[in-house]
Amino acid sequence: TMGYASAMAEKIAAWKLENPKLTEIPADLVTVSGSGFDPDLSPEGARAQIPRISKETGISESKLNELVEQCTTARKLGIFGEPRVNVMAMNLELLKQVKL
Repeated sequence: TMGYASAMAEKIAAWKLENPKLTEIPADLVTVSGSGFDPDLSPEGARAQIPRISKETGISESKLNELVEQCTTARKLGIFGEPRVNVMAMNLELLKQVKL
């Protein structure tokens, strides 16, 4: 069976292969929570995917950066938690932008 460390190593290798220009891989892109369900993503994790999403959708990288900013929530009371991108909101905004 595949352990957590080897699964993470495979994800890192896949990210490096798919994103050769990415020098740092945000941790939340290669790890999972205990539940395996993460409704949010770090702003770094979202921004790391912008070149690929731009290429696949035709949406400009600047527009995708704007969408990431729109879908990012700040720390609670300015000090608790980390800024997070609401993946569901981001995906809904992307669907509005994509020309099928």
